[in-house]
Amino acid sequence: MKKSDFNYQLPEQLIAQYPLPERSASRLLRLNRQSAAIADCQFADFVDMISSNDLLVFNNTKVMPARLFAQKSSGGKVEILIERIEDAHTALAHVKASKSPKTDALLTLENGAVCRVIGRHNDLFRLGFETEAGLMGLLDEVGHIPLPPYISRTDEASDLDRYQTVFAEQLGAVAAPTAGLHFDQAMLDRLDQKGVARSFVTLHVGSGTFRPVRVEDLSEHVMHKESYSVSQACVDAVNQARARGGRVVAIGTTAVRALESASRSGVLQAGFGDTDLFITPGYSFKSVDALLTNFHLPESTLLMLVSAFAGYDAVMKAYRHAIEQRYRFFSYGDAMLVI
Repeated sequence: MKKSDFNYQLPEQLIAQYPLPERSASRLLRLNRQSAAIADCQFADFVDMISSNDLLVFNNTKVMPARLFAQKSSGGKVEILIERIEDAHTALAHVKASKSPKTDALLTLENGAVCRVIGRHNDLFRLGFETEAGLMGLLDEVGHIPLPPYISRTDEASDLDRYQTVFAEQLGAVAAPTAGLHFDQAMLDRLDQKGVARSFVTLHVGSGTFRPVRVEDLSEHVMHKESYSVSQACVDAVNQARARGGRVVAIGTTAVRALESASRSGVLQAGFGDTDLFITPGYSFKSVDALLTNFHLPESTLLMLVSAFAGYDAVMKAYRHAIEQRYRFFSYGDAMLVI
């Protein structure tokens, strides 16, 4: 298939700029991957669509306040997006400026702390941060939540909470696993009361998740790498769910990528590392039976993954329906359950 096969026209006003007042108040489009039947529901109905035999697999990554603002010695403005922390004082980052800073250039942050450009690593800069608090302390002090580029506003205090899942634990992402944003503690309690098991994987979502596919031929696309971890406890939980006749329900495309990356041998195995798994139609899923996901950007790798799971025609039909019915799109938008 080609990149252009995954294009669709989205009215700008359907891009959610803010979350709803309550996490679980979103709408939910239910899509049957066998019949392509569509139903308009509320996210509160999710519990009724899940069996007590099922297993929900969440991504417990935690979003870093990874956006920093700085100045060059010349006074030029610089925007830094931390992509990966290497140690207490060093990170790989995207640097946006009128002219790319050179090696050994000094950048002064909003609190007066200084970072030095150590060098380049592919399309990223390696930066050294000169601060007694360490890089994490610096991010806590002056870092901003890195809202996605399609949210056309600056981050606000409320985003510190709302652009983070209630079960976020493992710090390292620069974008939220957005399907998980719909769950509040009351929803998790309802699932517990029903006896629904849950487990966790970790996949640190990188800024590459928003990077456009630049080639028409998908076989030529090089997928960005993201760090993931699947524990033996998660593997055991998946095997137990299968043994009792339940489904493995991935909460978000990042949970899918973690589980499928750990299943490349054909069997789900505990492991960790970097994954560049690119899932497109024709892929044979090994560890996922159902998927909860948000609505994704046109021509994005995430839309391609969902189309691989639910079927291209069914997904494009569902997206047309969602637009007609005025669903809210992208990170702070509504959800879709593929069963």
